[in-house]
Amino acid sequence: MSQQPILVAGGGPVGLVAALALARQGHAVEVFEAETQVNEAPRASTTHPATLEMLADLGLIDDIVRLGLVARTFQFWDRPSRQMVAEFDHAILKDDTRFPFVVQCEQHKLAKLVIERLRGMSNVNVHMGTRATGLDQDANGVRLHVEHDGKAETVSGRYLIGADGGRSTIRKALGIEFEGYTFPERFLVLTTSFDFEAGWGAGYRSYFSDPDEWANLFKVSGPDGKGLWRSVFPTRPGDTEEAVFADEAVEQRLQTFFPKEGPYAIVHRNIYNVHQRVAASFRQGRVFLAGDAAHVNNPIGGLGLNCGIHDAVELAALLNRVLGGEPEAVLDEYDRRRRPINIEYVQQQTVANKKRLEEKDERVRQENFAALRRMAADPTAHRAFLLRTSLLASVGVARAA
Repeated sequence: MSQQPILVAGGGPVGLVAALALARQGHAVEVFEAETQVNEAPRASTTHPATLEMLADLGLIDDIVRLGLVARTFQFWDRPSRQMVAEFDHAILKDDTRFPFVVQCEQHKLAKLVIERLRGMSNVNVHMGTRATGLDQDANGVRLHVEHDGKAETVSGRYLIGADGGRSTIRKALGIEFEGYTFPERFLVLTTSFDFEAGWGAGYRSYFSDPDEWANLFKVSGPDGKGLWRSVFPTRPGDTEEAVFADEAVEQRLQTFFPKEGPYAIVHRNIYNVHQRVAASFRQGRVFLAGDAAHVNNPIGGLGLNCGIHDAVELAALLNRVLGGEPEAVLDEYDRRRRPINIEYVQQQTVANKKRLEEKDERVRQENFAALRRMAADPTAHRAFLLRTSLLASVGVARAA
């Protein structure tokens, strides 16, 4: 067991998974989260096979499946014609993973589950309502400056994991550039109880190509397990939150997407800026960046949180090796492996996913559809595509590096 604790700034799923992985290895961990309770606003929900493998190793898989919805397939649709273009089935990965499916489990459920586990461990403390404000470090350790109930405090640790989100205080304190760009349009998320599977035949994960307004559609289990559907649309640059949230505008958008009798029952509406950014470095001295603090991307494909959990698990394993007596140089592997993997398997993939859905040239759209149909029909290509989208391929690359 390490003499000084490992500090974690950020009590979202990435920071909490890192804490759990380290604590299960016997290390003391202190987690500091700015919010007083877990944020239940709709955020990431898709948990890919590669991530399910990691969560299983942490003893979480049964609860994740219980709290979420198993989605074996996902679909691509042509929205203007209302025709399904292709369907991909994770069952083809049955020889590649213990979990040839995706689980739709909202990230706040994962966070609450991990906090519950951590609070049952004597070598972990989770400090809610405690905001990281800065840090300093030297060859002997890290000092994290935090604020709780208006009172400033400094906490010492051997290492620090910055998992405090896209606006990361830790990344900014280190002066690390967040390289990339922000899309001009924002993404609108509308959550409804209407059943798009019964009404349209849509799968739990469905992507709609449209030159005028692409869309994504996902089913999650919701607070009572009965199921809710999240629809995602792009807004026009300059659209105000008031305008897109207006009841009439929301109803018109959904009725245009899928006309039905009677109004839609809206459970939640959200709008957010969308970025494609990667930190110039994932490590500086004894401090590491993970999850959104290290990389952000558009959500098409559901890769961001998954990659963040992979950051957490790989970093915990590297720290365990060093705390077990291996040289500090082992920690160089984190930035050397995780940053290129994010760029190749998350940034490039999510940009390509968005481009495919918003393509305006009809010839190119039809070529994209033909390529998807060929992949779905060819078992070898089908498997190769899913190995990449499920992040199993990226895990293989990390292990080989």
